[in-house]
Amino acid sequence: MSNCGSEKVELSIIMPCLNEAETLGICIFKAKKFLELHGINGEIIVGDNGSIDGSREIAEKAGARVVPVAQRGYGSAIYYATLAARGRYVIVGDSDDTYDFSDLLPFLEKLRAGYNLVMGNRFLGSIKPGAMPWKNRHIGTPVLTAIGRLFFNCSANDFNCGLRGYSLEAFRRMHLCTTGMEFASEMVIKATILGMRVTEVSTTLSPSGRSRPPHLRPWRDGWRHLRFMLLYSPRWLFFYPGLFLIFAGSLLGAWLLPGTRILFGVSLDIQTLLFCAAAVLIGFQAVLFTVLAKIFLVNSGLLPRNKWFDRIFRFLNLEKGIFCGALLLLAGLAGAGFSVFEWGRMHLGPLNPVVTMRGVIPSVLLMILGFQIVLSSFFFSILGINIQGLKTWTTTETDSEEARDS
Repeated sequence: MSNCGSEKVELSIIMPCLNEAETLGICIFKAKKFLELHGINGEIIVGDNGSIDGSREIAEKAGARVVPVAQRGYGSAIYYATLAARGRYVIVGDSDDTYDFSDLLPFLEKLRAGYNLVMGNRFLGSIKPGAMPWKNRHIGTPVLTAIGRLFFNCSANDFNCGLRGYSLEAFRRMHLCTTGMEFASEMVIKATILGMRVTEVSTTLSPSGRSRPPHLRPWRDGWRHLRFMLLYSPRWLFFYPGLFLIFAGSLLGAWLLPGTRILFGVSLDIQTLLFCAAAVLIGFQAVLFTVLAKIFLVNSGLLPRNKWFDRIFRFLNLEKGIFCGALLLLAGLAGAGFSVFEWGRMHLGPLNPVVTMRGVIPSVLLMILGFQIVLSSFFFSILGINIQGLKTWTTTETDSEEARDS
């Protein structure tokens, strides 16, 4: 292993660590042998997450570079250790001796071939007896991987594998932000969204060499993975369900407007019509939230800008929003006015709700939707001004830097 002199470091091997004194030494030993055997100029970095069992001393004695990470979490340990890496490529593996650090050449070869992210796949390789609990092997990992592939069209087949490699340049582009075990899923998702080259190689998972229980909490950490995917893909959590509510509520509501309907022997009347209006309103709120969430994620740098994002601000401008909202608002007011007119014809006396509510419910719905569209249009315009300002500021700053450099 060599990481000194003028020669550039090619590979940084990172091991996140929290009280891994029993196994850390053997992991570092295998990593050093790998680097020496293949003549790779590399370094070994231990992202220490506050160990109190002597892990740090073991790492330093074995020749690894220790990066203290105060912020607790698997993701934090990897993130800050990677920031300190000097290698062109990075390979991350757990420091509990579940992965063989002497067999990293397939990962490095893929990275050398130009892949940005190389995932280990335990299901293509082997999972030794006792290495993975049954609920992780048959429920947790397959379900989370399937959801990730569905939501984000990812190519990886083992989202949670703890052995993976990536280029330092790709890591910087990802702007990873999670701190816990969900960091593993975030990396795959970000790489896919950014259009990076992702591949996978078979790997072997062995039983942990430590005597204490693992840090992993299957149900808690599994939920954190799932929660991140849902929040990061609001179209599945809000947009598609919202569209369904709008479509179903509108279709069923239109069917109920003329009068009472019988469906499978059940009488549906104005009560159902009211719930249909509520479904349309809730669906609209869900779709609106999806757009707002998308804007927030892009503005925060958590998602890249794309054509869909730019198309929102070309189509949803203030003038169009005010016009559409005003039309719905006027239509609702007209319906409400007609209902009051009919009430006047009854000398402002008692009304039959079965008849009158068929006009009142749609009128109220149109007024609410119209007013919301107008307000949302102003908000979109404010966000649009901010985005254009950021774009102009960034462009001006870049031009100024280029001018200084020239």
